[in-house]
Amino acid sequence: MKVTIAALLTLISCQSVAAFTVSGTHGTKITELNAAISGSSGTGEGWLSNPAAPVNSEASLRLTLQESLKGSSFQKRLSILGSTGSIGTQTLEIVDACPENFVVDALSAGANVDLMAEQVMKYNPKVASLTTPEAAAELKERLESMGCKNMPEIMYGDEGILAVATTDSADTVVTGIVGAAGLKPTIEAIKLKKDIALANKETLISGGPVINPLVAEYGINMLPADSEHSAIFQCLQGVPEGGLRRVILTASGGAFRDFSKDELFKMCQDDPRAVQAKATTHPNWDMGAKITLDSATMMNKGLEVIEAHYLFGASYDDIDIVIHPQSIVHSMVETQDTSCIAQLGWADMRLPLVYSVAWPHRLKMPYKPLDLAELGSLTFSKPDVEKYPCIKLAYDAGRAGGTMTAVLNAANEAANEMFREDIGLGFLDIPKLIEGAMEDHKEDLKIDDVVLDDILSCDAWAREHVEAAAKKLNEKILL
Repeated sequence: MKVTIAALLTLISCQSVAAFTVSGTHGTKITELNAAISGSSGTGEGWLSNPAAPVNSEASLRLTLQESLKGSSFQKRLSILGSTGSIGTQTLEIVDACPENFVVDALSAGANVDLMAEQVMKYNPKVASLTTPEAAAELKERLESMGCKNMPEIMYGDEGILAVATTDSADTVVTGIVGAAGLKPTIEAIKLKKDIALANKETLISGGPVINPLVAEYGINMLPADSEHSAIFQCLQGVPEGGLRRVILTASGGAFRDFSKDELFKMCQDDPRAVQAKATTHPNWDMGAKITLDSATMMNKGLEVIEAHYLFGASYDDIDIVIHPQSIVHSMVETQDTSCIAQLGWADMRLPLVYSVAWPHRLKMPYKPLDLAELGSLTFSKPDVEKYPCIKLAYDAGRAGGTMTAVLNAANEAANEMFREDIGLGFLDIPKLIEGAMEDHKEDLKIDDVVLDDILSCDAWAREHVEAAAKKLNEKILL
């Protein structure tokens, strides 16, 4: 197998300074570490002393060993938020493959009554929740008509989601719902000392300043369920405190990976319709509309940088991005001796999900094994941060810290949605709108003692800011 690696171990970090800066503040505290100091600088500056994931400490090593020695006869009880979505249904496939290891105690979903009814009949949860009272009533009628003998407590709305997340008997909560709606139930689950199989990005990207202290206070395990962060987590198993030097996130490169910056910018000017069509189509696989566009702007990778910081404690100077079109190497870590450890596998979301709910155990699964000879070659390249300005914005927001990452995330969601709604927004307007929101948030930026209400209010403000700015932008175009 031929592996072409463009100076993989000497990748230039994506730390160039964007137009956006915040003076006099820093998003993370300098850690007070022992002799074992993580990172490339040897000072520990910018590293978190209490990462959300159980890594990079003597205590996490002891915990991993303790759990591993229990053997594969373990049983975990799951609450699944978003049970009818892709994360939820794939988690339930894992339950089907390993029924002796998992029990489903609670399920929440949107409005898919048919699928929820099937899941209730099959898994017998204690609690089932849907979005609206109408959907909940329909679910009850459906279950009665199906002859359900173990009727769950049927709930709806935010109260129902909270009930699912805090079900007494569950020890692990799978957070498969999208957006800021996942923050409050995650917080309440943490307070009840439940482990979190983390599939909701906003939990740490927006809520990291709130979530990380709670993880440390209640001593729970935050276990990543997406492919890149699961890969890093797997690579860090057995790495001692202070042994991590650098995190390397891989990216497919999105729809425009084969375009130069000049080619992309010219296409944006000459044929915006073609850009819109291509930006919403992924070159490798079929994904949701929002994440497909985030992949095209590479904001998805910028958001993952922030998530990696909160999960693993790495400073932003020690988190790099590399484009890997084949999407086989899901991410890597570099240790202090400059060894590079990577996790490889087919692009199958069930793999990171399995590890998030089974950690630290390795369960036998009926999946296709990786065949490197079939692949033939793996390639890597450095991302062009001028072509992808969203990368720089994400690093800037992360370094600013506090509420700035919530503003970045919400502004991106709003701009992403408006672009897909075809209201006249250009592809290059997306980073402009995000940067504008970040600039205007500088005066109100809160670094210390951030609470959930701060995160939610900044989220709402950023969405309104982008909507207003987009309207002004369209008015200028019409003039």
